[in-house]
Amino acid sequence: INEIPSEIPWVLQIDGHTDNIPVKDYYKDNWELSTERALSVLRLFIAKGVPPERLSATGYGEFQPIALGNNREDRQKNRRIELKITQRVNSDK
Repeated sequence: INEIPSEIPWVLQIDGHTDNIPVKDYYKDNWELSTERALSVLRLFIAKGVPPERLSATGYGEFQPIALGNNREDRQKNRRIELKITQRVNSDK
């Protein structure tokens, strides 16, 4: 992060994902679980010194799988965090 030029309005987008098994014992639904998953990573980055205005967190639940099977290995692949560096759009122009 220290290597990104300061004039670039970058944002680190943190995307949380789940498998397709409901977890209603702990969370309302997989949307909530995936959002909490992303927020926990966001909080870790803040604790490590990343400015909060440079972070974004989103949960996608089970609706963007990378593995389409319904076996243990595929579900495990779908429980994940994706990190994407993007650029903030300047609304002053």
